[in-house]
Amino acid sequence: MEQRDYVCQLLDAYRVTPGTCGVVRRPDRVLAAQLHQRGVPLEAVENAFVLAAVRRLIRAAGAAPLGTIRSLAYFSPVIEEVLQLQVGREYFQHLRHKLQRASAR
Repeated sequence: MEQRDYVCQLLDAYRVTPGTCGVVRRPDRVLAAQLHQRGVPLEAVENAFVLAAVRRLIRAAGAAPLGTIRSLAYFSPVIEEVLQLQVGREYFQHLRHKLQRASAR
């Protein structure tokens, strides 16, 4: 995939991820380009968005509210974690379903 397409798709996915402010800044574009240059699969980044969003939504009832995510860099540790995980696609499909259900409430 060309870098431009990769960056556009990644930033579009970031923008619509629950918990983000929906705004893309220059550092976000730079990080997206760096992820492309490193050869990080777009699917892994999207899976990291889902994993982080589910973790933020599925919390204890009395937990203090979390702030809005304002930077793609927030997801960097989760992207690295996803790259190391050895789980099947079914796991992330399950998380996507869980996220859709939680967002619908």
